[in-house]
Amino acid sequence: MDLVSLIVPAAPDGIAGAGLLVLRLFTGLVFIRHGWPKLSNLNTWATAMKTPAWLCFLSAFSMWAGGIALIAGLLTPLAAVAIAVSMLYAVVLEITNGFPFIAPDPFQIPEGDYAGPMGVGEPPSWEKAAMYVVMCFVLVTAGGGPLSIDLMLVAPRLQALLG
Repeated sequence: MDLVSLIVPAAPDGIAGAGLLVLRLFTGLVFIRHGWPKLSNLNTWATAMKTPAWLCFLSAFSMWAGGIALIAGLLTPLAAVAIAVSMLYAVVLEITNGFPFIAPDPFQIPEGDYAGPMGVGEPPSWEKAAMYVVMCFVLVTAGGGPLSIDLMLVAPRLQALLG
């Protein structure tokens, strides 16, 4: 495997390429939405997480900027790795806090047994963070797909540069 195929994996054709495009766009949008509020309220988030603000900044910035890069399909594997690292950290924190992998269904919890910060909702678990890690893993290994800046601009320039 050469350097170019690590940075810009070959794109699947047909329906698989369309599926990869949907995954990349959805994941990018989700992480722009996750990252921006954290960047905008960095000190509040750092205090709530009991984590140094600089580390929270790196995490939030990787989500926000990584999400933008994913939507564009620019350096997709690298953007997905940056997001995955933040999500792996979230998984570790949630496991450390004793959260289950999959929380009980909120509709099966007796009335009054669970109320989150915004009222009754889904109890905490590390399922969602783990799911984001898996989504990023797919993007790291499969790349940005057929409609990406990676395939249109990055790969040809890398090929020309590396011969």
